[in-house]
Amino acid sequence: MISSNDFRTGVTVEIDGDVWSVVDFQHVKPGKGAAFVRAKLKNGRTGAVVERTFNAGEKLPKAHVDRREMQYLYESDGMFNLMDNENYEQIALSTEQMGNASKFLKENINISVLFFQGNVIGIDLPLSVELTVVETDPGIRGDTATGGTKPAKLETGHIVRVPLFINIGEVLRIDTRTGDYIERA
Repeated sequence: MISSNDFRTGVTVEIDGDVWSVVDFQHVKPGKGAAFVRAKLKNGRTGAVVERTFNAGEKLPKAHVDRREMQYLYESDGMFNLMDNENYEQIALSTEQMGNASKFLKENINISVLFFQGNVIGIDLPLSVELTVVETDPGIRGDTATGGTKPAKLETGHIVRVPLFINIGEVLRIDTRTGDYIERA
């Protein structure tokens, strides 16, 4: 059991048989009345985010989420094949289960797969990945006064806004949380 006073970002709790992850929380102590905790929770199965209020000190069952390191192997017919790094067992996940992670997957990359009661509930990518530019317009020399950007297509098919000096074949570091360009690799 975990107290609502112990909420931190990333803590997982079980409510009504579903696993919920704390996205944001705020301890509130009004001048009049009892203290309470206002929290934004994300459903591990559906991805829905709800805001909920708990009494201070309210006990909730802690959800035990298994995290396994897996290696992305390949994509075939909309199914993403992964291999467990410990026992070499392979699983296939659908595009819905992968979510936005599919935009950043490159063969042989290691990712964390989250399991709750034997079912996949989420994917944790590294904070950044290195991807190669396969298509972009050529930069125009001297056109940097405004700090402009242009679209660039990466090897995974993801399109990102990059500075004008980036060319085809360059390796870029991309933030997996936002999908934005960070720097050249």
